[in-house]
Amino acid sequence: MCVYFRRHKVYREEHNLTLDSMMQLRQEASWLQFHLGINRHALYPRDSPAVDQLLQDIQVLNTVSADYSQDEKALLGVCDCTQIVKPSGVHLKLVLRFQDFGKAMFKPMRQKRDEETPEDFFYFVDFQRHNAEIAAFHLDRILDFRRVPPVVGRMINITKEILEITKNEILQTSNVCFFAKCPYMCKTEYAVCGNPHLLEGSLSVFLPSLNLAPRLSIPNPWIRSYTFAGKEEWEVNPHYCNTVKEIHPYSSGSRLLSIIDMAIFDFLIGNMDRHHYEMFTKFGDDGFLLHLDNARGFGRHSHDEISILAPLEQCCIIKKSTLLRLQLLAHPEYKLSDIMRESLLQDRLTPVLTEPHLLALDRRLQIILKTVENCIEANGEDIVVADTKPLEMPVFDRMTQPS
Repeated sequence: MCVYFRRHKVYREEHNLTLDSMMQLRQEASWLQFHLGINRHALYPRDSPAVDQLLQDIQVLNTVSADYSQDEKALLGVCDCTQIVKPSGVHLKLVLRFQDFGKAMFKPMRQKRDEETPEDFFYFVDFQRHNAEIAAFHLDRILDFRRVPPVVGRMINITKEILEITKNEILQTSNVCFFAKCPYMCKTEYAVCGNPHLLEGSLSVFLPSLNLAPRLSIPNPWIRSYTFAGKEEWEVNPHYCNTVKEIHPYSSGSRLLSIIDMAIFDFLIGNMDRHHYEMFTKFGDDGFLLHLDNARGFGRHSHDEISILAPLEQCCIIKKSTLLRLQLLAHPEYKLSDIMRESLLQDRLTPVLTEPHLLALDRRLQIILKTVENCIEANGEDIVVADTKPLEMPVFDRMTQPS
């Protein structure tokens, strides 16, 4: 039972704990139960009690530090202080640590829910929205992907839960505002402020450290140009998927199908900023794709960005399980907007999405299903709909066997 902690001392050393206290932590900490439940197919099993408990815990647990290390900054972009072409172009994120030793990424509110992204904004200068992170987690779970780490909304007291517990002077303060000390554009004009002391934001639970569960970051084959001029090959070549299919690992296995799942997810939330994806190395080429960093979703409910569906349109293939779930959510009794509305009521920051954003989900779902229908008419259902049977294997299976 204790093999996991004997082989991996990182948790004990990081938190200065004895083996006995770590064994007790294993029985009680919901974040650790979440980590132990990661498997080949998804981040957590369906109806995971650990995830439900984790969502409750990070809404109420006391914070013990607001910090970041150099490693975390490099790996997670905690203080992403790069200037982009607008006054609010600084995205300050903090690592909050809780009394049970769990960690979560805090993204503060920078935009009101009813504010749409302006039409003339390029996708890589779009706002990062805390409520988009929350809504993306709920949608991911409704779609039965389970590839987004748990996220909740929370009101943070800037004075008591951030400023008073910050020890390494990464933050400077002005009244009830804070801003980061970093080499770029972290200045007082980009401060994050409470109203007057409380600030709402999203909390995204950390994945296991890279020491315990290494991950790869891989460029998306349908990556965008990230310049104001020029286009990628997929934007001008309708047969681009044929090229992708000739490249490992997209030439066999389930990776291409997972890319299409990701495109469907991004189209529903309106996210054009999926330049990379991550995977756990333990699971090999057919592991699942992590759907991380969804803060640029839900920006424009009045516009459907069809180009996000390019992988589905060009490859004309979809997992049978994904198609069945989408068809179910198009049924009047299980309408996607209704399921999302009900699910988001569980979050303390409800309403997380405005009604136009919820209704846009139904509209976009019909566009996806019509795209699949066109593919089936052109190629036949046997070619388009792929029946896959995922295998379940815990990410820590070799580490948690009884000693």
